[in-house]
Amino acid sequence: MATIAEIKAALLEITTLEDSRWAQYETDPRSGVQAAIRQRRKAITADLAEEARLEKMLRYERSFYQEGFEFLAGIDEVGRGPLAGPVVAAAVILPKNCKIKGLNDSKKIPKTKHEAIYQVVVDQALAIGIGVMDNKVIDQVNIYEATKLAMEAALEQLSVQPEALLIDAMTLGRVNLPQQAIIKGDANSLSIAAASIVAKVTRDKMMAAYDQQYPGYGFAQNAGYGTASHLEALKNQGVTPIHRASFEPIKSILGR
Repeated sequence: MATIAEIKAALLEITTLEDSRWAQYETDPRSGVQAAIRQRRKAITADLAEEARLEKMLRYERSFYQEGFEFLAGIDEVGRGPLAGPVVAAAVILPKNCKIKGLNDSKKIPKTKHEAIYQVVVDQALAIGIGVMDNKVIDQVNIYEATKLAMEAALEQLSVQPEALLIDAMTLGRVNLPQQAIIKGDANSLSIAAASIVAKVTRDKMMAAYDQQYPGYGFAQNAGYGTASHLEALKNQGVTPIHRASFEPIKSILGR
């Protein structure tokens, strides 16, 4: 009789719930074998669900593929809402039909997994561009226009010329390329999701560096958003050079 360890190893070779080999193990009365069967079935079910999710997130890309486009740039930004720091945009071109397990809207990915998935995106992407507009630009042109400038800057940094764009809820009128604005694009397009995690990790690293430069505001933890501790620091320590003067309460603190 095969040992439980041997059966566990054999179960790893089964990748579908319809495999005929299940039957030979299901009659084994040992609790360890039955637990292994349940565990393997659960893992396969999770893998199938993830595959279906990723396939669904490629539907916009596939529409462009069917039209003959291959190099698609997903574009997203991070940092429209914070009181401090830049808005950061990323443009990412993934290989055709590329699927990255766990890739999703960066807000839906546990923070502990950000760096790992970011690294997979970096390793697999054909090209990545980053665009950064600091608080001075945001104050000059407003956050919406600064976001578009950051996206355009990210596109200019790409080493591969994109043929079409998939953008999170925006269109870039100054860019003469076919493009599609997708509501909640970072949760509905793998290309945009890739840009989302790249922008998020990039900006978080920038804010962690600012936390060293301007201690006491918690930038490494709050990424510049208006948390209670951040607002308290503004009252006690004042405004830093990276705070957005056109955002409240910064605007009122500065008397503008």
